[in-house]
Amino acid sequence: MAGVRDRTIGVLGGTGPQGKGLALRWAQAGLKVVIGSRSAERAQEAAAEIAESVGGDITGQDNAGCAADADIVLAAIPWDGHQDTLLSLKNELAGKIVVDCVNPLGFDKKGPHALTVPEGSAAQQAESLLPESRVTAAFHHVSAVTLADTSVTHVDLDVLVLGDDREATDVIRELADVIPGVRGIYGGRLRNAHQVEALTANVIAINRRYKAHAGLRITDV
Repeated sequence: MAGVRDRTIGVLGGTGPQGKGLALRWAQAGLKVVIGSRSAERAQEAAAEIAESVGGDITGQDNAGCAADADIVLAAIPWDGHQDTLLSLKNELAGKIVVDCVNPLGFDKKGPHALTVPEGSAAQQAESLLPESRVTAAFHHVSAVTLADTSVTHVDLDVLVLGDDREATDVIRELADVIPGVRGIYGGRLRNAHQVEALTANVIAINRRYKAHAGLRITDV
């Protein structure tokens, strides 16, 4: 299997903070990136902004065009549009590695909290919607603020990568590793994605309390 440097990385939801931040870092690292959005114009504007900031081979298309042109596709889309968006792209995503980084969270007066997902997690929902895709889960706890700050040259972070396809999780670990300072760490089968997604609520609470952009580090690995 070819490594990530031989593939095109698509970012669905690439005009949002997390998707745009990851697209920026991957373009900066020399990967070929396609930003996807419901609006091709917005995607092209985001791609042009990133290209002006860090250079790189980056373009923008609507979500369908992004999914069709990419070899690896990151889903960084809002939870409330998760099901409909992925279902609409089922054909374009067939046979490809899909990385789900969506966190089903709610917010109330007590702060962030995990939502119940009938399939168990957003990643498992993606797996059920995309039976012909190689679904993985990763990049849940990455600070969009840190990613967007190009003065931060070393991102102090481990990314948990989950999935049932060992070859696919190895590719996504490599995709994490291209960002300086980041390590991709295998985090278990896709059925374990729920607690990883839910942990994002705790990370948000930490960041609010300490006015930080905290992430995770795994010790002794």
